[in-house]
Amino acid sequence: MKKIINTNNAPKPIGPYNQAVIFNGMMFVSGQIAIDPLSNELVISDIKKETACVLKNIQAILEEAGCSFKNVLKSSVFVKSMDDFAAINEVYSQFFTEEHPARELVQVAALPKNVNVEISVIVALNGF
Repeated sequence: MKKIINTNNAPKPIGPYNQAVIFNGMMFVSGQIAIDPLSNELVISDIKKETACVLKNIQAILEEAGCSFKNVLKSSVFVKSMDDFAAINEVYSQFFTEEHPARELVQVAALPKNVNVEISVIVALNGF
């Protein structure tokens, strides 16, 4: 049986999906973009601030499910420009501090609301 995870501490979905779904001990977190959950405004003036906002949104969803970045098995990072790779990695490493998950980082033509970065994660809820 699947369980839906949503929190007011992360932006509300902008389409027909949930922030995360738990199934069989795994949680699948939908792609998060840099929307401040309090103001509902985009945070896109600086790639480091944008990435931090995205990861704080993911952190809020993880906490709602009773876990943390330590539980993340895999992350998918989508960027508009590979020129932002180093800056994104700098911020990313502040959130993923131990036993880094598997990851891909790919450049895409466009992202929702014309943001510069979107991140989704797959999480193991058991065994941590």
